[in-house]
Formats: sequence, C-alpha cells, structure tokens
Amino acid sequence: MLKPERFLIIRMRGENPDLLLLRRMQHYAIGVDLGGTNLRAAAVSDDGEVIELLDAPTNHQQGNDAVLGAMASAIKQLRDKHGRARLLGIGVGVPGFILMDKGIITDSPNLPSMKNFPMRDLLSDLVDAPVILENDANAAALGEKWKGAGRDVSDLVLLTLGTGVGGGIILNGKIWHGMKGMGAEIGHITVNAAGNPCGCGNVGCLEKHASATALEAMARMLFPDQNLTSKDLNALADRGDEKALMIFDRMGDALGIAIATLSQIFNVPRYLLAGGVLPAWPHFAPRMLHEAERRSFNFRYCGDDNRIAPAELGGHAGLIGAAYLPISGGKPV
Repeated sequence: MLKPERFLIIRMRGENPDLLLLRRMQHYAIGVDLGGTNLRAAAVSDDGEVIELLDAPTNHQQGNDAVLGAMASAIKQLRDKHGRARLLGIGVGVPGFILMDKGIITDSPNLPSMKNFPMRDLLSDLVDAPVILENDANAAALGEKWKGAGRDVSDLVLLTLGTGVGGGIILNGKIWHGMKGMGAEIGHITVNAAGNPCGCGNVGCLEKHASATALEAMARMLFPDQNLTSKDLNALADRGDEKALMIFDRMGDALGIAIATLSQIFNVPRYLLAGGVLPAWPHFAPRMLHEAERRSFNFRYCGDDNRIAPAELGGHAGLIGAAYLPISGGKPV
C-alpha cells in the first residue's frame, strides 16, 4: 500500500486542466561546495538529480562566522523551499584536511582562518540538521562514482586540475581517506626530481607542472610580455601555436608520470580528470596517455579495462558527491 507522505498530488497543465497526477515525493539532501571565493549549495534528490543550485560569496575575509552565516543562509533557503521533513541531511565539501570523526578542519590553504575549526558541529547547530564534512576533491570523486564517469566501476582515482591539483580515491565504493584525512594528495606526487619548488617543501610536485598556475608560470617564461591565463594558452594551442603546444606537452608528461605511479600502486580501472584545465584535453592528453602507458605495465597488461578519461559532471561533481554522503547513510556507492 502506498504511503501518503511519499506522494504529492499536482495539477497538470495541458489539454485537460482537471487531470491530476500522483507523483512520488522524493527525499533529498543539500550538498555544499565551499571554495575560497564562492560557495555553492544544491538540493539534490535521492536519485542524484540537482533540483536547485545557489551561488553566493564565501565572505571569508569577514571571518569564520561570516562564512558559516553564508553557508547557513543558503542551506535554509533550499530547505525552506523544498521541505524540512524530506531533508536527509547536509554534506559539505571543503578544501582542506579534516578529522573525519570529529568534523574538524585541521588546515585549509584556501581558508587559512579555519585552522582547527569545528565546522561540522557549529554548522549543524545553525541549521538544526545533521552535517557531514568531506574534502572537496573526495566529494567530487564520490559524485563521479555515483552519477558520472565512474558509475560502472567500484574503484577509481580522480585528479582535479585547477589552481592546484587535487585528488580523490574511491575503493570498493568508498572514499579512501588515509591517516588523519590526508590521503589522495595527488598534487604532491613528485614527477620531476629536479623540478619547480612547491609550497609544501618538496620540488617537482605534480601541481607545479600540471595545474592552471603551473601553465601560467610556464607561459610567463615563453611569452614574457603577454600575461597569459591557462584559457589564453588553450586558445593559442587551438590555433597551432608551437610554444603553447609545448607547454601542454610538458603538462601531459607530468600527468602521465603521476598516473603511471598511481596505476602501479592502486591498479584501478578508471583514472578521471576534472577541473578548469580540462578543456585543453586535446592538447595534453596525447602525451599523458603515451607516458602513462610507457611507464606502467599495468596499462599495457590490462588494456581497455584500465582507462584514463575526462570526468563528466563538471562543477556539479562536488555538490552531488557531498549530497550523497547523507543520502547513502554511510553505505558504499
């Protein structure tokens, strides 16, 4: 027998204005993607559909209370519109390290004021609903596993190519956190022992050779008077500019080395790439794929079962993955 609270009678428009349709009332969760400049919040149905998306400034210059206030405001706006009774909870993706059992952000380079900040409990009190914190790249990997390019596999690695290089690893349908939440720091894999110095204290890190920031640094060397962005470089490469194409070759080499290393360790069937640099895929992918296959016998042995591919969900991946956390109740995807 149908449970009445799970259904809604709505009037349909069309030739018969009196036609009534009985539609399932879905539960939903709210996913939040907290960035250094902006935050986005979305109501996501329990089958993974983004129902509504909000975008707002983070306000981190005004302090942690302002950030929490902006998040709570967006969450309440979505909850009030889509119903408190059907809300399963809130998932929040943040750029930083998290003590998962305590919901404490231990460090966040993009939000430096949130060092050792108990965001989970403070936000939960503000919105009167359960909150789950997760690293933003881990949330994006979970989103791609649930509804994106990894939905047909149980294990995957996601690399996010933006200002830096982030990473998320899904094993047996669950996020792999590592000790103290510091697993999957893929951007700090060494890809060049004599490479560029990194803020982490190492030299030759992947993010110093394959991020948007790294591309722009290389552009300053080869185009010293033009102040080019990564998008500008992509446009030049589209037109066949040899120096721009050379920069993307170096990026592809670095990514191929990193992915080959990941392949030898994890041997998962899917390696996905996402982020703002992804439109340049035609320019960096050939060298990336060549280097990965050349340096990892797993790619040669596993053949088509072991693929490197673009992610599919774009900017929605982190929101969908964050929302999945309360939707799943801790179960593997």
